[in-house]
Amino acid sequence: MATDPEPAFSAQRFPGDRPARQNPALEQPITWQIGTVTAIKPETPRVKTFTLTLPRWVAHQPGQHYDVRLTAPDGYQAQRSYSIASEPQRQGEIDLTVERLEDGEVSSYMHDVLVPGDLIEVRGPIGGYFVWNVGIGGPLLLIAGGSGVVPLMAMLRHRQVVRSPVPTRLLYSVRGPDDVIYADELTRLTHADGGPDVVYTFTRVQPPNWTGYRRRIDRPMLDEVRRALDEAPLTYVCGPTLFVEAAANGLLDLGVAPSRIRTERFGPTGT
Repeated sequence: MATDPEPAFSAQRFPGDRPARQNPALEQPITWQIGTVTAIKPETPRVKTFTLTLPRWVAHQPGQHYDVRLTAPDGYQAQRSYSIASEPQRQGEIDLTVERLEDGEVSSYMHDVLVPGDLIEVRGPIGGYFVWNVGIGGPLLLIAGGSGVVPLMAMLRHRQVVRSPVPTRLLYSVRGPDDVIYADELTRLTHADGGPDVVYTFTRVQPPNWTGYRRRIDRPMLDEVRRALDEAPLTYVCGPTLFVEAAANGLLDLGVAPSRIRTERFGPTGT
């Protein structure tokens, strides 16, 4: 990322703060196109969902992402990637859910400046490993840390639209109730006929009279949550790097086969 003051972008603007990822397994190159922002929905005080209409829309796999690029008048470009939050059954448009980071020039610009009608240069969908559809089967265990819930939400929405009976649980770790992304929709899904089970762990602030988990995800928690699925679940873990590593290692310690665990991470590796 540039360390100079952010250039004055015009016309095309871009969302994203994660480094763009390439997929060498793609059989054909994916070209850039111009999407239009048609809606912006606040999800939490720090997270918004941006709906983009695409002239060359193609159905994606839940778990894939789009590259997004912004070009400034002086030629400066920035390119990042964001997971798709919407289900592939919604034709002609996609949802990208973005968390505003204090030190992120891109996410802060998107949250503070971007408005409906703006144009964004995008290409996708991209990715073939961290994907799920009903044909893959289950049982399905989804584990999210913070905004890592975004690609998992695409899986839940896909499952709901096609009325899949695949047993599904979401273990969602957040700092507090105000940080739950898609809170109302997750509640509706859990109350729908055949809906998934959603288990929260609030690591810093808990709702009044909360009797559930109130710590970071650990091995005993993983064991308790997965046991409700009976069989060895197909597990998708998404979140910050250290979160993903802790959850994946905990699952391995419990005897879950590596072939049943798929991970997606973002942020610095750290120690």
